Amino acid sequence: MVADVPGAIGRVAEVAPGVQGWPARSAAYYGLFVIILATALNFLDAQVFGMLAQRIKIDLGLTDEQLGFLVGPANVIFYVLVGIPLARLVDIYPRKYVLAGGITLTGGITALGGLAQSFTQLFCSRMLVGAGGSAHAPGAYSMLADYFPPAKLPRAIGFLQLGFIGGNTLGIYLGGFLLSLVTAWPVGHWMGLTLHGWQWVLMMVGAPGLLIAGLLLLAREPPRRGAVVQGRSLPVKAVLREIWARKSIYLPLFIGLAFSATEFLGLQVWRAPFLIRTYGWSEARIGRWMSLVFLVCSLAGAFFGTLFAEWLAKRYKDANVRAATILFAIAAPCEIVAPLMPSGELALLCIGAALVCGLASAVPQNAAIQRVTPNAMRGQVTAVYLFMFIAFGALGGQLIGSVTQRVFGNDADLWKSMVLTASILLPLAALTISRGIRPYGREVERLETLEARSA
Repeated sequence: MVADVPGAIGRVAEVAPGVQGWPARSAAYYGLFVIILATALNFLDAQVFGMLAQRIKIDLGLTDEQLGFLVGPANVIFYVLVGIPLARLVDIYPRKYVLAGGITLTGGITALGGLAQSFTQLFCSRMLVGAGGSAHAPGAYSMLADYFPPAKLPRAIGFLQLGFIGGNTLGIYLGGFLLSLVTAWPVGHWMGLTLHGWQWVLMMVGAPGLLIAGLLLLAREPPRRGAVVQGRSLPVKAVLREIWARKSIYLPLFIGLAFSATEFLGLQVWRAPFLIRTYGWSEARIGRWMSLVFLVCSLAGAFFGTLFAEWLAKRYKDANVRAATILFAIAAPCEIVAPLMPSGELALLCIGAALVCGLASAVPQNAAIQRVTPNAMRGQVTAVYLFMFIAFGALGGQLIGSVTQRVFGNDADLWKSMVLTASILLPLAALTISRGIRPYGREVERLETLEARSA
């Protein structure tokens, strides 16, 4: 059967022949388990690097703007160059191989980054880490959409958030713990290289990549179902035309995500420096408290996001986009007031409330994209969507650093930059995503009609 998409590129895709039933429950959940592990390592790397940021700045003599480049654009440059091409591999080749190769590169380059001796060398290592992670999310979401039926997909994506939660929580804790451990180590010298404590930490956290890659290779590749084009991935131009043809659905999601990522990820990489500069906290104290807050609030967010999306789905066809809009609207005031709190504990409490809503919103946002995107272009559309998340999130780290240095001119005024950016970007995110509620609901109704006819 041919699925004609109104206003799209024509006869986009055909239903894949010979695909019946779904993978065995054990195979699906093993695949989900190892994807969660790989997701955790990707986020662990980012959080550990954020916890090391202040020490890196001191030891390498960096400015806030240079530090912003390391925690932001460094990861995006290679993502821009290889993200979409690697996503095409997701649509063509067995996805478990693409994921295994990516996590191997991420872990290996993270460890090698521990040998960096200058801003330029560290910048290059962070670029390559970004390249390794660029195919992970498109491959992960594409596999999950073929492991689990639509009714169970939001729950599977909710479980996937455990990788995000575990990686970030462990990254925060390990960053603080390992840094406090290696602080007592003397500065080392090896083959002309100077090794500070934070460099040893990078080497430690990159090592598990090879183990996780091996576990990914043991996963069963699920058969692709839904829309395919003669067994091939659609050309990039055709995918972009399709996105533009259905811009009333995709653009609110993409642009809203860009606003929210600029703020949420920008704040994330500056939270440890913020607590150090504003409240005088040590990295060890930050690691203990932030990891606890992140763990509790992230688990609550993943659980609440799944239940909230499923509850709305019983009442509205547009449940996924509606849920994301509501959750962003609640998160905005929490992020705005957090840097204004008189103590670090109260600031973390506000951050935690925003984190619950922010992570909860990820479940319906990702489920929305997978629900309306044909299989033949799912990896590439997901890559474009996540490019907005990563690229603008990286710019958020750079934005806050530049505003602190160039607008306020004082490292101690980092909190002012955080308040200013949150006050502008998060309300814009909620407003923009809300524009996609009705178009998304109409598209879900159309898809349900087609699925009923083909049953």
